[in-house]
Amino acid sequence: MTIVAPAAQRTAYERHAPDPRLVEQALAGSRHAVFWLEDAPGPHHEPLTAATTADLAVVGGGYLGLWTAVQAKRRDPGARVVLLEAETIGWAASGRNGGFCEASITHGEDNGRSRWPGEYSALERLGRENLDGFERDVRELGLDCQWERTGTLAVAVEPHQVQWLGPDALDAGRVRGEIASPLFLGGTWNRRDTALVHPARLAHELARVAVELGVEVHEHSPVVDLAGGRRGPVVLHTPRTTVRAAKVALASNVFPSLLRRTRPMTVPVYDYVVMTEPLTAQQRAAIGWEHRQGLTDLANQFHYARLTADGRILYGGYDAVYHRGGRLSSAYEDRQATYARLTSHLLATFPQLAGVRISHRWAGAIDTCTRFTAFHGLARGGRVAYAAGFTGLGVGATRFAANVMLDRLAGEQTERTRLSMVRRLPLPFPPEPLAGVGIELTRWSLDRADHRAGRRNLFLRTLDAAGLGFDS
Repeated sequence: MTIVAPAAQRTAYERHAPDPRLVEQALAGSRHAVFWLEDAPGPHHEPLTAATTADLAVVGGGYLGLWTAVQAKRRDPGARVVLLEAETIGWAASGRNGGFCEASITHGEDNGRSRWPGEYSALERLGRENLDGFERDVRELGLDCQWERTGTLAVAVEPHQVQWLGPDALDAGRVRGEIASPLFLGGTWNRRDTALVHPARLAHELARVAVELGVEVHEHSPVVDLAGGRRGPVVLHTPRTTVRAAKVALASNVFPSLLRRTRPMTVPVYDYVVMTEPLTAQQRAAIGWEHRQGLTDLANQFHYARLTADGRILYGGYDAVYHRGGRLSSAYEDRQATYARLTSHLLATFPQLAGVRISHRWAGAIDTCTRFTAFHGLARGGRVAYAAGFTGLGVGATRFAANVMLDRLAGEQTERTRLSMVRRLPLPFPPEPLAGVGIELTRWSLDRADHRAGRRNLFLRTLDAAGLGFDS
């Protein structure tokens, strides 16, 4: 759905839009390919071809599955753990994201306080402890993932957003002294609650550690059915063979759950990014960015950006595209209009980079749910645990969720398992066509709010009152 706003209501990115020819030139020659996966190809793991047994079977070779397998072996080195991945390790969201590893396990403070006001202090503390633990694991396990705990600079790009910054805000001069953009009117720099990683390296390193700990990792081994479990082992069926497991952890992210009852709780939303070629010394000097922070803005349809180890800029966000019926398809990933829009916004943010080339463009599907943060559950008499709905903040939160699943599979009562965030499931999405209409109306309304100085319409205010609203 496209919004044509009056000139007086254009966003900063529209008011400062570059010459379209610069956008076209920047994208000319770009490749539809995931930079991270090209930059760090992983080792090959053989498919499962013979029936086997396991104390714990993990379904999914992204961050959640890998952390679950690693932590299971650290808890019980003698346990037999088998991990089954339908494609290759980290090929989906875990290898395509922006590499922002956040402390928040609630998709930000506003979302957490509005949904769990009585336990938000504990959730905030547990999230920070999780990020600190992540950093220790990077060091102790030797995870070569380009870890940088640089924090995030959140910037206001519209006058009304300056009011949202709070008492610790940096003025325009100080923000531009960190990252030079004429669009930045103020900001806050949270130095401790975000780290940056190389997404594909992180996935492959977790797989390496898992194998070294004794986990049996199998790629190209999709689980197509789940049987039993209520009074005996759970049987996982792959196209070639079976696994009989005492316990199962489901970590299939955006892909349809093996548990039919949980399928309506997530929908796939496509997120898009562009990546520049390595900046020249002159270009780097023109933008500053010496402290290499993550960067985001305060709009409802927000952008995120960061520097890579070799001096590229990753720039993504804004468009979040849902396809009716919750369909997943690689055909949805090469969306030219979105890549042109992102490149235009990049050059509006950094006009001094006119002439820069985009080397890579790609997309991936995010698993979102109605509360915009992960949910957790048990099935089959407590033998099957699952977590999903990370809504784009899974790099750090998957480590926390892995420990939740392992606690619950072990029947342990911990501070994590007692959280109402863990014990309660989100409202499911309605069936089509209502889901598609509601998602499109929400997206249209958020865009409209960005074009109306942040003023939320009746639909968004109704969602807010019902506890279903989203505020980035």
